[in-house]
Amino acid sequence: MPLDLVANPWFYAVAIPAVILTGVSKGGIGAAGGFAVPLLSLVISPVQAAAVMLPILILMDLVGLYAYRRDWDRRIMKVILPAGLVGIGFGWATFRFLNDDWIRVLLGLIACGFVAWNVVAELPAPAQPTRLRGYACAAGAGFTSFVAHAGGPPLAIYLLPMRLDKALYVGTTIIFFTAINAAKIVPYLLLGLFDARNLETAVVLLPIAVAGILFGIWVRKRLSTAWFYRIAYALMLATGAKLLWDGVRHLLAA
Repeated sequence: MPLDLVANPWFYAVAIPAVILTGVSKGGIGAAGGFAVPLLSLVISPVQAAAVMLPILILMDLVGLYAYRRDWDRRIMKVILPAGLVGIGFGWATFRFLNDDWIRVLLGLIACGFVAWNVVAELPAPAQPTRLRGYACAAGAGFTSFVAHAGGPPLAIYLLPMRLDKALYVGTTIIFFTAINAAKIVPYLLLGLFDARNLETAVVLLPIAVAGILFGIWVRKRLSTAWFYRIAYALMLATGAKLLWDGVRHLLAA
């Protein structure tokens, strides 16, 4: 029986590099994790993009969980995980009120804001942020992760000032999003996002996801981190600007 896949050929032209970039991020580079849904939203609905990506992200999480199972901060996790779950609940409660154009605007703001915060702002001196900031950032990460699998920037705002060891930073992030992505399964099912087409398309992309993780490990050993970040930020900025333009243009025309 033939698979029921997304029929748009442009989808695969965008999906393959998007999944590879996400795999590279999960492999330990950590710069491209928010790309997939904004990129896919250029050719399909943001809601469908989120549904296709969730099974892929969960597979990647399992690989990352094994690799970094000993490298995570339990004290930080006690702050961010409960707040992240609250953010998921808020995302679930408001999901039906966001149409595709509002989601495009949100994704565009997240993408452009992330680039601006990382490239324009000066890196702060090492500090221990307050618990209140941790709760706020983690709740924001849970919400944006639910809507668009783009929870990395809000969480980074909390974690980066701590200047954690690289392995500890990556491991804490992976453990957090492993739990967050697993918690999204039931709400996505109840919202009807896991139809046959989305799931079967995700299955077809799974081998590319694994290849992306392996490529990320290979790249981490050979490519200058500075150059990877330059490429990643340029692509994220271009994608975010396009989504903002499309979303605002359609909302004004409505």
